[in-house]
Amino acid sequence: MSVAGSGVATVLVADDDRSIRTVLAEALGRSGYEVRCTSNASMLWRWIEEGEGDLVITDVLMPDENGLDLIPRIQKLRPELRVIVMSAQSTLLTAVKAAQQGAFEYLPKPFDLKELLAAVKRALAAPAPQERGPEAEAEGRLPLIGRGPAMQEIYRSIARLTTADLTVMITGESGTGKELVARALHDYGRRRGGPFVAVNMAAIPRELVEAELFGHERGAFTGAIGRNLGRFQQANGGTLFLDEIGDMPPEAQTRLLRVLQEGEFTSVGGREPIKVNVRIIAATHRELAELIRRGLFREDLFYRLNVVPIRLPPLRERIEDIAPLARHFLERARADGLAGKQLDAGAVERLAEYRWPGNVRELENLMRRLAVLHPGETITAEVVERELSVRPAAGGRQNAAADGDGGLRDAPLSELLERHFRDLLARPAMADEGAIYEQVLAEIERPLIRAVLSATRGNQIKAAGMLGLNRNTLRKKIRDLGIPVLRGVA
Repeated sequence: MSVAGSGVATVLVADDDRSIRTVLAEALGRSGYEVRCTSNASMLWRWIEEGEGDLVITDVLMPDENGLDLIPRIQKLRPELRVIVMSAQSTLLTAVKAAQQGAFEYLPKPFDLKELLAAVKRALAAPAPQERGPEAEAEGRLPLIGRGPAMQEIYRSIARLTTADLTVMITGESGTGKELVARALHDYGRRRGGPFVAVNMAAIPRELVEAELFGHERGAFTGAIGRNLGRFQQANGGTLFLDEIGDMPPEAQTRLLRVLQEGEFTSVGGREPIKVNVRIIAATHRELAELIRRGLFREDLFYRLNVVPIRLPPLRERIEDIAPLARHFLERARADGLAGKQLDAGAVERLAEYRWPGNVRELENLMRRLAVLHPGETITAEVVERELSVRPAAGGRQNAAADGDGGLRDAPLSELLERHFRDLLARPAMADEGAIYEQVLAEIERPLIRAVLSATRGNQIKAAGMLGLNRNTLRKKIRDLGIPVLRGVA
């Protein structure tokens, strides 16, 4: 119990692991706190009912009750009493639920004593909490996998942002899961009842970015046969995820800055301002500081977007997460109707040795491909080695075709396309008989034609010449593939 007038705070510790209790009691005692320890939730609750303690440190899983379930009762009885939660169940859902229940801090086990003592100091010095509204239940499906230190920090960042509505900038290499983090921020945040709209800046021709984001009026450009709502209006009341923000052209950057500053914009070809209430989450694999230095990205926009930065580590920095991720992807493949597979110890070791230039996305595609193509039930190191040996090496070619016919067959592009098509074949939707050729053809033609139109600034005559197509053929493809074109350009 706190000693009246002495300024000595009492910390209540609940954990069924005796060694944890001993370590905490010694560390807290050396720091000048009084400490009371128990192995169960019932004794902890009894102390709280009797008015003891200035701070609670509790484990989640205890013999008689879940520590998270105590938090709402503590808040109701003694709202000033802060709670720090520890857990070996170090997943995103645990971190989010701890935040949603009202925990002051969440620490995954094993924790750093200095970090815990710093959290204790912050909790005891923090002002009285504001009254909380009703909380939504956590979702049952785990959106992110990983229990290493890097992912724990990301979980904690997401958990802290569940009660805030701040703009977030996610950085990381391609394939690290930036959209998954954006979705988690939305699904567990205040706007989870609203829409989540994702748009990839790199996938849109530069001259059409503004129309895509802000909408357009009828007749604004060739093909604009009616009024179209942009992504901002589609996301109103929810979250807009701007992926690859570093590829946004300067004109669109200026418009985006205005939206962030004033909450309104005008559509392409429109005159009336449109007000929106949207949370922005941006992401990029590019170095924005370098783009700013080169004059390709607005510095003021960067500061508007970079309110809360989250860096996703590449998979090669998360070696301890590779095995659980691989097993998770195999299980998900089985749930999608593919054959059930398991990894032996040698396969896990080989996966951990690989550098994963494509990061988590590459690992997922490999597991799905093995679930489809590998005939055996157990995936061995030899199977993994054989599959990885045909992948393009970073910075060069690997295992070029041996037929010696030259051209595209021997080029790196051929290897990349083959790899991409093998990944496509691992998708359940591609298994329909007779559907593969048309789907793959459309996947190649659409971005190719959009890229050429962008390079020629919408000039279809030049584009047809570059592609080696008849002009009418190109027009038909533009129409059939739904590719927008600029007004007034033939």
